[in-house]
Amino acid sequence: MLSSKAMLDGNGEESPYFQGWKEYEKNAYDDVKNPTGIIQMVYELSLDLLKTWIEKNQDATRLTNNGESVFRDLALFQDYHGLPAFKNVLAEFMAQIRGNKVSFDPRKLVLMAGATAASETLMFCIAEHGDAFLLPTPYYPGYDRDLKWRTGVELVPIHCLSSNGFKVTKFALEEAYQQAKKLSLKGVLITNPSNTLGTTMSHVEIDDHFYCGQEDPLNK
Repeated sequence: MLSSKAMLDGNGEESPYFQGWKEYEKNAYDDVKNPTGIIQMVYELSLDLLKTWIEKNQDATRLTNNGESVFRDLALFQDYHGLPAFKNVLAEFMAQIRGNKVSFDPRKLVLMAGATAASETLMFCIAEHGDAFLLPTPYYPGYDRDLKWRTGVELVPIHCLSSNGFKVTKFALEEAYQQAKKLSLKGVLITNPSNTLGTTMSHVEIDDHFYCGQEDPLNK
């Protein structure tokens, strides 16, 4: 499922630099609680110089939480996947709005700076240059930039009509599939609710149009 880029051994997570950060996060030095822990020299010296000034000028920095400085936490180069504390809260919230019928593992959440960054990163992770995706119309025109520009993937439109409320019909899906046959078809992208219409797909629509049969290349 993952692209060759996502499977490369040289990704940042495995570099000595980030391995060092991981070890520091597991065993950070504290002069009282963990005096034998690891000191992160990348920022520790600068932090010592700034700490006293910040504590005396809280109004200028506003880097506080319940009256206590949080500069040390915010000064770190943050985890690629998002702040752990925020991911924990987000996982709890997503479970709550679903009536706590499902749970989410915050360790499997990846937070990014907006849908543009997330969309492009997803393409890099699951597609090779030249792979194609079917996408119902009308769609957000920025996808031609966000999904295609640097990744090299192709978007093949599934033409939907206003006469039926822009529903994805089996005919439209098959027509787009035939058009994409000359390309390396990777899958179908849907935005639900639709961007730009704001319409939503019913469970029946999703079952009918996107659960492909075992012989369909989209299911492999």
